[in-house]
Amino acid sequence: MKAAVYYETGGPEVFRYEDVPDPTLGPSDILIKVEAVSIEGGDTLNRLQGDMNRVPHIVGYQCAGTVLEVGSDATGYLVGERVVTVGVDGSHAELRTASAPFTWKIPEGVSTNDAACVPVPFGTADDCLFEFGHLVRGETALVHAGAGGVGIAAIQLAKRAGARVFATASSDEKLERLRELGLDEGINYVTNDFVAESRRLTDGRGVDVIVDSVGGVTLQGSLDSLAYQGRCVSVGDAGRSAAERVDISKMRGNNQTLSGYFLGAELFLSPRSHALIAAHLDAIARGELRVIIDRVFPLADAEEAHAYIESRQSFGRVLLAP
Repeated sequence: MKAAVYYETGGPEVFRYEDVPDPTLGPSDILIKVEAVSIEGGDTLNRLQGDMNRVPHIVGYQCAGTVLEVGSDATGYLVGERVVTVGVDGSHAELRTASAPFTWKIPEGVSTNDAACVPVPFGTADDCLFEFGHLVRGETALVHAGAGGVGIAAIQLAKRAGARVFATASSDEKLERLRELGLDEGINYVTNDFVAESRRLTDGRGVDVIVDSVGGVTLQGSLDSLAYQGRCVSVGDAGRSAAERVDISKMRGNNQTLSGYFLGAELFLSPRSHALIAAHLDAIARGELRVIIDRVFPLADAEEAHAYIESRQSFGRVLLAP
Protein backbone atom coordinates (compact mmCIF):
# COMPACT_ATOMS: atom_id res chain seq x y z
CA MET A 1 0.00 0.00 0.00
CA LYS A 2 0.96 3.65 -0.35
CA ALA A 3 1.48 5.75 2.76
CA ALA A 4 2.84 9.11 3.88
CA VAL A 5 5.78 8.11 6.08
CA TYR A 6 8.82 9.61 7.73
CA TYR A 7 12.13 8.28 8.99
CA GLU A 8 12.76 11.01 11.54
CA THR A 9 10.60 13.60 13.27
CA GLY A 10 10.63 17.22 12.17
CA GLY A 11 8.83 19.70 9.97
CA PRO A 12 6.36 18.75 7.21
CA GLU A 13 9.27 18.22 4.83
CA VAL A 14 10.14 14.90 6.53
CA PHE A 15 7.21 13.20 4.77
CA ARG A 16 7.87 10.66 2.02
CA TYR A 17 5.14 9.05 -0.11
CA GLU A 18 6.17 5.41 -0.42
CA ASP A 19 5.10 1.80 -0.76
CA VAL A 20 5.01 0.03 2.60
CA PRO A 21 3.75 -3.41 3.70
CA ASP A 22 0.02 -3.78 4.22
CA PRO A 23 -1.05 -3.85 7.91
CA THR A 24 -1.50 -7.27 9.48
CA LEU A 25 -5.08 -8.15 10.47
CA GLY A 26 -5.35 -9.52 14.00
CA PRO A 27 -8.23 -11.73 15.16
CA SER A 28 -9.99 -8.80 16.86
CA ASP A 29 -9.23 -6.29 14.12
CA ILE A 30 -11.08 -4.76 11.21
CA LEU A 31 -9.21 -3.91 7.99
CA ILE A 32 -10.47 -0.81 6.21
CA LYS A 33 -9.78 0.85 2.90
CA VAL A 34 -9.03 4.42 3.94
CA GLU A 35 -10.98 7.03 2.01
CA ALA A 36 -10.66 10.11 4.23
CA VAL A 37 -8.03 11.08 6.80
CA SER A 38 -8.76 13.92 9.22
CA ILE A 39 -5.45 15.46 10.27
CA GLU A 40 -5.60 16.09 14.00
CA GLY A 41 -3.53 18.55 15.98
CA GLY A 42 -1.84 15.63 17.69
CA ASP A 43 -0.76 14.31 14.29
CA THR A 44 1.25 17.45 13.54
CA LEU A 45 2.76 17.46 17.04
CA ASN A 46 3.70 13.77 16.81
CA ARG A 47 5.31 14.34 13.43
CA LEU A 48 7.25 17.24 14.89
CA GLN A 49 8.63 15.55 18.00
CA GLY A 50 6.62 12.47 18.99
CA ASP A 51 7.49 8.84 19.52
CA MET A 52 8.03 6.61 16.48
CA ASN A 53 6.77 3.07 17.01
CA ARG A 54 8.51 1.89 13.87
CA VAL A 55 10.61 3.22 11.00
CA PRO A 56 9.35 4.28 8.56
CA HIS A 57 6.58 5.70 10.72
CA ILE A 58 2.96 6.27 9.66
CA VAL A 59 1.41 9.01 11.77
CA GLY A 60 -2.28 9.66 12.31
CA TYR A 61 -5.11 9.14 14.79
CA GLN A 62 -8.30 9.27 12.75
CA CYS A 63 -9.66 8.13 9.39
CA ALA A 64 -12.76 6.70 7.71
CA GLY A 65 -13.42 4.26 4.91
CA THR A 66 -14.90 0.90 3.95
CA VAL A 67 -14.48 -2.45 5.71
CA LEU A 68 -12.43 -4.86 3.57
CA GLU A 69 -11.97 -7.74 6.04
CA VAL A 70 -13.10 -8.67 9.54
CA GLY A 71 -10.97 -10.67 11.97
CA SER A 72 -12.20 -14.02 13.25
CA ASP A 73 -12.96 -12.63 16.73
CA ALA A 74 -14.30 -9.24 15.66
CA THR A 75 -18.08 -8.91 15.79
CA GLY A 76 -20.62 -6.31 14.76
CA TYR A 77 -19.06 -5.25 11.47
CA LEU A 78 -19.51 -6.50 7.92
CA VAL A 79 -17.42 -6.25 4.78
CA GLY A 80 -18.60 -3.27 2.75
CA GLU A 81 -19.80 -1.16 5.69
CA ARG A 82 -18.56 2.39 6.08
CA VAL A 83 -16.73 3.08 9.35
CA VAL A 84 -14.62 5.70 11.09
CA THR A 85 -11.68 4.62 13.25
CA VAL A 86 -9.30 6.01 15.86
CA GLY A 87 -5.88 4.62 16.68
CA VAL A 88 -2.49 5.49 18.08
CA ASP A 89 -1.06 5.95 14.58
CA GLY A 90 -1.41 4.66 11.02
CA SER A 91 -4.12 6.87 9.50
CA HIS A 92 -1.95 8.44 6.76
CA ALA A 93 -2.16 5.37 4.52
CA GLU A 94 -4.35 3.52 2.02
CA LEU A 95 -5.16 0.74 4.52
CA ARG A 96 -5.62 0.63 8.26
CA THR A 97 -6.53 -1.91 10.93
CA ALA A 98 -8.52 -0.99 14.04
CA SER A 99 -10.24 -2.85 16.84
CA ALA A 100 -14.00 -2.69 17.37
CA PRO A 101 -13.90 -0.45 20.50
CA PHE A 102 -12.15 2.19 18.38
CA THR A 103 -14.45 1.87 15.34
CA TRP A 104 -17.88 3.37 14.65
CA LYS A 105 -20.37 2.69 11.85
CA ILE A 106 -21.15 5.73 9.74
CA PRO A 107 -24.89 6.48 9.75
CA GLU A 108 -26.85 7.02 6.56
CA GLY A 109 -26.83 10.69 5.66
CA VAL A 110 -23.29 11.31 6.93
CA SER A 111 -20.56 11.53 4.29
CA THR A 112 -17.36 9.57 4.76
CA ASN A 113 -15.42 12.85 4.78
CA ASP A 114 -17.59 14.30 7.55
CA ALA A 115 -17.45 11.11 9.60
CA ALA A 116 -13.66 11.14 9.45
CA CYS A 117 -13.73 14.40 11.42
CA VAL A 118 -15.97 13.33 14.30
CA PRO A 119 -14.54 11.01 17.03
CA VAL A 120 -11.54 12.94 18.32
CA PRO A 121 -12.87 16.54 18.08
CA PHE A 122 -16.45 15.90 19.18
CA GLY A 123 -15.55 13.32 21.82
CA THR A 124 -12.90 15.62 23.25
CA ALA A 125 -15.13 18.70 23.20
CA ASP A 126 -18.02 16.90 24.88
CA ASP A 127 -15.92 15.48 27.69
CA CYS A 128 -14.08 18.75 28.31
CA LEU A 129 -17.31 20.72 28.57
CA PHE A 130 -19.52 18.29 30.46
CA GLU A 131 -17.74 15.29 31.99
CA PHE A 132 -14.82 17.35 33.31
CA GLY A 133 -16.04 20.95 32.97
CA HIS A 134 -19.54 20.28 34.36
CA LEU A 135 -21.01 23.02 32.17
CA VAL A 136 -24.71 23.73 32.76
CA ARG A 137 -27.32 25.95 31.13
CA GLY A 138 -26.82 29.65 31.79
CA GLU A 139 -23.07 29.45 32.42
CA THR A 140 -20.30 30.91 30.27
CA ALA A 141 -17.80 28.87 28.27
CA LEU A 142 -14.56 30.04 26.66
CA VAL A 143 -13.17 27.87 23.85
CA HIS A 144 -9.60 28.49 22.72
CA ALA A 145 -8.66 27.92 19.07
CA GLY A 146 -12.30 28.23 18.09
CA ALA A 147 -11.66 27.65 14.39
CA GLY A 148 -10.01 24.27 14.96
CA GLY A 149 -11.71 20.89 15.10
CA VAL A 150 -12.21 20.72 18.88
CA GLY A 151 -13.10 24.40 18.92
CA ILE A 152 -15.83 24.13 16.30
CA ALA A 153 -17.28 21.08 18.06
CA ALA A 154 -17.14 22.72 21.50
CA ILE A 155 -18.84 25.92 20.34
CA GLN A 156 -21.78 23.95 18.96
CA LEU A 157 -22.09 21.66 21.98
CA ALA A 158 -21.86 24.49 24.51
CA LYS A 159 -24.47 26.54 22.67
CA ARG A 160 -26.78 23.55 22.39
CA ALA A 161 -26.49 23.13 26.17
CA GLY A 162 -27.67 26.69 26.77
CA ALA A 163 -24.35 28.34 27.61
CA ARG A 164 -23.12 31.79 26.62
CA VAL A 165 -20.18 30.94 24.35
CA PHE A 166 -16.90 32.82 23.89
CA ALA A 167 -14.02 31.74 21.66
CA THR A 168 -10.57 32.91 20.64
CA ALA A 169 -9.19 32.92 17.11
CA SER A 170 -6.43 34.66 15.16
CA SER A 171 -8.66 36.83 12.95
CA ASP A 172 -11.94 38.70 13.01
CA GLU A 173 -12.94 36.83 9.83
CA LYS A 174 -12.69 33.47 11.57
CA LEU A 175 -14.64 34.74 14.55
CA GLU A 176 -17.41 36.05 12.33
CA ARG A 177 -17.74 32.67 10.62
CA LEU A 178 -18.03 30.99 14.03
CA ARG A 179 -21.17 32.98 14.85
CA GLU A 180 -23.28 30.77 12.61
CA LEU A 181 -22.18 27.81 14.75
CA GLY A 182 -23.31 29.39 18.01
CA LEU A 183 -20.55 31.80 19.03
CA ASP A 184 -21.83 34.70 21.13
CA GLU A 185 -18.62 36.67 21.68
CA GLY A 186 -15.36 36.37 19.75
CA ILE A 187 -11.91 37.39 21.00
CA ASN A 188 -9.14 38.07 18.49
CA TYR A 189 -6.09 37.04 20.50
CA VAL A 190 -3.75 38.80 18.07
CA THR A 191 -5.23 42.23 18.75
CA ASN A 192 -6.70 41.75 22.23
CA ASP A 193 -5.70 40.37 25.63
CA PHE A 194 -8.11 37.47 26.03
CA VAL A 195 -7.92 37.63 29.83
CA ALA A 196 -8.99 41.28 29.90
CA GLU A 197 -11.67 40.63 27.28
CA SER A 198 -13.03 37.65 29.21
CA ARG A 199 -13.34 39.81 32.31
CA ARG A 200 -14.90 42.67 30.37
CA LEU A 201 -17.49 40.44 28.68
CA THR A 202 -18.52 39.00 32.06
CA ASP A 203 -18.57 42.31 33.94
CA GLY A 204 -15.46 41.27 35.83
CA ARG A 205 -16.81 37.93 37.01
CA GLY A 206 -14.78 35.62 34.75
CA VAL A 207 -15.68 32.49 32.80
CA ASP A 208 -17.26 29.33 34.24
CA VAL A 209 -15.69 26.72 31.94
CA ILE A 210 -12.61 27.07 29.72
CA VAL A 211 -11.47 24.51 27.12
CA ASP A 212 -7.75 25.15 26.60
CA SER A 213 -6.19 23.25 23.71
CA VAL A 214 -3.33 25.74 23.30
CA GLY A 215 -1.32 25.29 26.49
CA GLY A 216 1.98 27.05 27.11
CA VAL A 217 1.59 30.62 28.35
CA THR A 218 -2.07 30.58 27.32
CA LEU A 219 -2.89 28.14 30.12
CA GLN A 220 -1.93 30.67 32.78
CA GLY A 221 -4.18 33.20 31.09
CA SER A 222 -7.01 30.70 31.18
CA LEU A 223 -6.61 30.26 34.92
CA ASP A 224 -6.57 34.02 35.34
CA SER A 225 -9.85 34.22 33.38
CA LEU A 226 -11.82 31.84 35.60
CA ALA A 227 -14.85 32.88 37.61
CA TYR A 228 -15.42 31.82 41.21
CA GLN A 229 -15.77 28.00 41.12
CA GLY A 230 -14.61 28.12 37.47
CA ARG A 231 -13.27 24.99 35.76
CA CYS A 232 -10.43 24.91 33.20
CA VAL A 233 -9.73 21.76 31.19
CA SER A 234 -6.29 21.50 29.56
CA VAL A 235 -6.50 19.31 26.49
CA GLY A 236 -3.38 19.99 24.44
CA ASP A 237 -0.45 22.13 23.40
CA ALA A 238 -1.52 23.40 20.00
CA GLY A 239 0.44 26.59 20.62
CA ARG A 240 3.60 24.45 20.35
CA SER A 241 5.30 26.48 23.09
CA ALA A 242 7.08 24.72 25.89
CA ALA A 243 5.06 23.69 28.92
CA GLU A 244 4.90 26.44 31.51
CA ARG A 245 4.78 26.35 35.28
CA VAL A 246 1.43 27.84 36.25
CA ASP A 247 0.60 29.86 39.33
CA ILE A 248 -2.31 28.22 41.14
CA SER A 249 -2.06 30.34 44.26
CA LYS A 250 -5.36 32.11 43.57
CA MET A 251 -7.29 28.96 42.65
CA ARG A 252 -7.75 27.60 46.15
CA GLY A 253 -9.33 30.77 47.51
CA ASN A 254 -11.68 30.88 44.52
CA ASN A 255 -12.58 27.18 44.65
CA GLN A 256 -11.45 26.72 41.07
CA THR A 257 -10.47 23.55 39.23
CA LEU A 258 -7.80 22.67 36.65
CA SER A 259 -8.16 19.27 34.93
CA GLY A 260 -6.09 17.51 32.32
CA TYR A 261 -7.82 15.54 29.57
CA PHE A 262 -6.85 12.87 27.00
CA LEU A 263 -9.53 11.17 24.92
CA GLY A 264 -7.41 8.08 24.36
CA ALA A 265 -7.50 7.21 28.05
CA GLU A 266 -11.28 7.54 28.11
CA LEU A 267 -11.64 5.27 25.07
CA PHE A 268 -9.45 2.64 26.74
CA LEU A 269 -10.96 2.87 30.22
CA SER A 270 -14.51 4.20 29.94
CA PRO A 271 -17.20 2.23 28.04
CA ARG A 272 -19.42 5.33 27.83
CA SER A 273 -17.00 7.02 25.40
CA HIS A 274 -17.86 4.76 22.46
CA ALA A 275 -21.58 5.47 22.84
CA LEU A 276 -20.88 9.18 23.25
CA ILE A 277 -19.14 9.41 19.88
CA ALA A 278 -21.80 7.26 18.20
CA ALA A 279 -24.40 9.75 19.47
CA HIS A 280 -22.50 12.61 17.85
CA LEU A 281 -22.45 10.79 14.51
CA ASP A 282 -26.23 10.36 14.82
CA ALA A 283 -26.65 14.05 15.68
CA ILE A 284 -24.72 15.01 12.56
CA ALA A 285 -26.94 12.69 10.50
CA ARG A 286 -29.99 14.54 11.90
CA GLY A 287 -28.47 17.91 11.07
CA GLU A 288 -28.16 18.97 14.72
CA LEU A 289 -24.37 19.34 14.57
CA ARG A 290 -22.06 20.31 11.72
CA VAL A 291 -18.62 19.35 10.51
CA ILE A 292 -16.61 22.07 8.77
CA ILE A 293 -14.02 20.94 6.22
CA ASP A 294 -11.54 23.49 4.93
CA ARG A 295 -9.60 21.56 2.28
CA VAL A 296 -8.92 18.06 1.02
CA PHE A 297 -5.38 17.21 -0.13
CA PRO A 298 -4.22 14.01 -1.86
CA LEU A 299 -2.40 11.66 0.51
CA ALA A 300 0.69 12.16 -1.62
CA ASP A 301 0.63 15.83 -0.57
CA ALA A 302 0.74 15.19 3.20
CA GLU A 303 3.68 17.58 3.48
CA GLU A 304 1.66 20.41 1.94
CA ALA A 305 -1.41 19.58 4.07
CA HIS A 306 0.54 19.62 7.34
CA ALA A 307 2.27 22.86 6.35
CA TYR A 308 -1.11 24.43 5.61
CA ILE A 309 -2.40 23.49 9.06
CA GLU A 310 0.70 24.88 10.74
CA SER A 311 0.31 28.16 8.83
CA ARG A 312 -2.88 28.70 10.89
CA GLN A 313 -4.87 29.61 7.79
CA SER A 314 -7.34 26.76 8.06
CA PHE A 315 -10.92 27.02 9.29
CA GLY A 316 -12.18 23.59 10.29
CA ARG A 317 -10.63 20.28 9.35
CA VAL A 318 -8.00 19.53 6.75
CA LEU A 319 -8.31 16.08 5.13
CA LEU A 320 -6.14 13.72 3.12
CA ALA A 321 -7.63 11.52 0.41
CA PRO A 322 -5.70 8.31 -0.45
